[in-house]
Amino acid sequence: MKIAMIGQKGIPAKAGGIERHVEELSAELARRGHDVLVYCRSWYVWPIQNHREVTCVKAPTIATKHLDAIIHTFTSILSAVHKKVDVIHIHGVGPALLAWLPKLLRPKTKVIVTFHCIDRHHQKWNWFARFMLSIGERIACFAPDATIAVSKTLEAYCRMNYSVNTKYIPNGTQVPMNESDKSHLEAFKLEPQKYLMFCARLVKHKGAHVLVEAWKKAKKLRPDLTRDMKIAIVGGSAFTDAYVKSLTILSKDEPSIVLTGTQIGDTLHTLFSNSYAIVHPSESEGLPIAVLEAMSYGKCVLSSDIPENMELTKDHGLTFHVGDVHDLTEKILMMLEAPEHVAHVGNEARIHVAKHYDWKDIAETTEYLYELVSLDPAFEQIKV
Repeated sequence: MKIAMIGQKGIPAKAGGIERHVEELSAELARRGHDVLVYCRSWYVWPIQNHREVTCVKAPTIATKHLDAIIHTFTSILSAVHKKVDVIHIHGVGPALLAWLPKLLRPKTKVIVTFHCIDRHHQKWNWFARFMLSIGERIACFAPDATIAVSKTLEAYCRMNYSVNTKYIPNGTQVPMNESDKSHLEAFKLEPQKYLMFCARLVKHKGAHVLVEAWKKAKKLRPDLTRDMKIAIVGGSAFTDAYVKSLTILSKDEPSIVLTGTQIGDTLHTLFSNSYAIVHPSESEGLPIAVLEAMSYGKCVLSSDIPENMELTKDHGLTFHVGDVHDLTEKILMMLEAPEHVAHVGNEARIHVAKHYDWKDIAETTEYLYELVSLDPAFEQIKV
């Protein structure tokens, strides 16, 4: 089967849950014998022609905050239709604005949309962008042959708001087995087990500023407990330079806060492997891959209590009230006081994600959905 992945920035993933999702899913599908094309934006990663047996295809775009995704989706669809792919798999409700176009250009092509998160809730968008994203949600639920929701929360959201049944196929992870090179920590002046880690794009709804404020309070309340610890904020801008600048200013008077920028590969592996615990204070999510990855490393995750995070951390992590600096401060100090409990929660989390969020199983389920929509011509739209 010839499959086109559209909507992501590209692979290999440098940052972003959708990019990581597409990379891992595409690699598994390619391993299963499919011809997978991933459409890439040149500003994100180029030149590259293939990665992990997946073909990377460059399509034109305009690299601005509001035009990048939709222009790239349009040019990618034109290319995929020309290449006569069997399945066009669109990722995200913004790109889903054009989910109807493949059906117009090549009706026999099957279209799948993955609903990754409620993008219109993200604070970086203006009113017009939020309006268009709300339209994208509706199109994502009605235009394709099948719609995938990456969390049970999103599955319920689509059912309650649009009266459609989507297919729940979660994000995944792989339990890392190789050792880390601790020398990668030297550039950031970090020591193993002596830092808490935040890993996400530096956009406001991910809550890095909440973590910085809470850490400053924790330092003042318990200097004895926090003296040898640091915070590593791992991530970079996503057309959010103003927010990154404000975060830098907020952190500059506290040397124990380390902004590493975007990290990938061995360096990211080392940062995860040697952290004491992970803090994920986001206000909006789909099903956070950063949390899944942290759990796969056997790390205790302290997350905000939004429903999407709670799917992972309610029973296999720790939580605090979203946006509540005081509660986050208390929970951070509690973790630092209880290393044995932190280790136990992390070990249980690792076992849980290995059983329920393996990319091989997720790829198999997605492959079955492709076959279902391809083999049953009676269905104009399948929502199972």
